[in-house]
Amino acid sequence: METDFETIEGKSTQFSVLLAILAVLALAGLYATYRMYVEGIYLSGMTNRIPWGLQVILAVFYIGLSAGSLVISSLYAIFGKKEYKPFARISVFLAFLFLVAALLSIISDWGRPDRIFEPFYHLNPLSMLSINPFLYNVYMLICLVYLWAMFKEKEKLVKIIAPIAVIWAIGVHSGTGAIFGFVPRELYQSALLPPSFIAAALSSGTALMILVLLLLFKVTRRPLDENLVVRLGKLLAIFIVIVMYFVFVENAYRLYMPVSHEAGMYFLFGGFHSWVFWGGLIILGSIVPAVILFNPATVKRIPWIVVSCVLVVFGVLCERYIIVIPGQTHAPDLFPNMVVVSSALAEGYVSYSISFYEVLQALGVVGIIGFAFVLGLKLFKMMPTEAKVLKESDSVKSPSEEKELEKQTVAS
Repeated sequence: METDFETIEGKSTQFSVLLAILAVLALAGLYATYRMYVEGIYLSGMTNRIPWGLQVILAVFYIGLSAGSLVISSLYAIFGKKEYKPFARISVFLAFLFLVAALLSIISDWGRPDRIFEPFYHLNPLSMLSINPFLYNVYMLICLVYLWAMFKEKEKLVKIIAPIAVIWAIGVHSGTGAIFGFVPRELYQSALLPPSFIAAALSSGTALMILVLLLLFKVTRRPLDENLVVRLGKLLAIFIVIVMYFVFVENAYRLYMPVSHEAGMYFLFGGFHSWVFWGGLIILGSIVPAVILFNPATVKRIPWIVVSCVLVVFGVLCERYIIVIPGQTHAPDLFPNMVVVSSALAEGYVSYSISFYEVLQALGVVGIIGFAFVLGLKLFKMMPTEAKVLKESDSVKSPSEEKELEKQTVAS
C-alpha cells in the first residue's frame, strides 16, 4: 500500500489569522533583537557572570528537538516500519526548522548578529564552539537532501541518507553537550553530558512529534490510527527511563566526589534552579509521564498520552535550564587552594532573571519557525491522506515491485 501525500488547502480564515499571529510574533522578536543590537545586551537579564541566558537555553532545547524529531523518520527509513512513512516528511521538515530555530536563538543572543560569519573565518579545532557551526550547517544540508529524496520518492536514496542523518544528528547533539561538558567548571564538566543530551533529545523530540501529529491530523480531519500513537508512547516511556538514569548517575557522581560535592549540593538544594530540577524535571517531567506511559490503564488512551508528552517537553526544557544557568550562578573555583583578594567579576553566588526583551526574542523565533512550518504544509506535499497500522498484506512495495506486479496481473 502506497502512502499518498498532499498539501493543506490553507484557504480558511483561521489559517490566515494563524499566519498573522505568527508574523506579529516574528516582528516582535526582530524588534527586541534590534533594540539589543543598538543599545546593548544589558537590556537582557544577562551579566558578565551570566553570559548565557534564555536564548542559549532555548537553542540547546531546539537542537534536541531537531535531533529527536528524526526518530520518527528513522523508524520508517532505517528500521523498515512502513506504517510510520506518513510521518517521515513532517519529521524531517521539523528537524530542519528546529535547527534553524536554534541558530536564530544563538544569533539573537550574540548582540552582534552582523558578525554571523565570523566563526567560519576563524576555525579553532580545539574549541567546541568553533566546531559546532560546521556540524549544524552540514546537518541542515543533510536534512534538505533527505527531504528532497522523500518528495521525489527515491527510496534507495532515502535508505542511504537516513542513517547518515541520524548519525550526524547524534554528532550534532554530542557536540552541543560537549560545549558544556568540556568546560572545566564544577557544574559543567562531565563526560556524561553528550550522551545525556542525546537521551533528552530523543524523549523531547518524540514527545513533541506526537503532539504535532495529533494536532495536524485533528485539524485537517485526516484518519489517524491511534495504535500508532500508542506505540510511539511506549517508545517515549523507554526514553524517559534512559534520561532519568543519566540524571541519577551524573548527580550521584557529583555528590560522591569531594571536589564537586559542594557544587552538587548547591545544584540540588541551592535555590530556584533546584525547584526547577525537582519539580520540573524529576516530578512533572519524568516520574508523572513515566507512570502514565507504563500504566496499562492509561498508556492506550490518547488524552493521557497527550498529557505525558506535554510534561516530557516541559521537563526537558527545565533540564536545559538547569544545565545552562546553575553552572554560571555557582561561583567558579578558578584558582584552587588560593584566595581571590579582588576581582572584576562579582564573587560568590549570583542570580539570573529572564528579561522582557529575551521573552520577545524567544517568541520571535517561535513566530518565524511556526510561520515557515505552516506555510511549508501549504506549499509542499507533506500531509498524508491517512496513517494506520499496516497488516502483513499491506506491506509497501517499491515502484519497480509495483510495475512487476502489474505485468504479472496482465499476463495472468
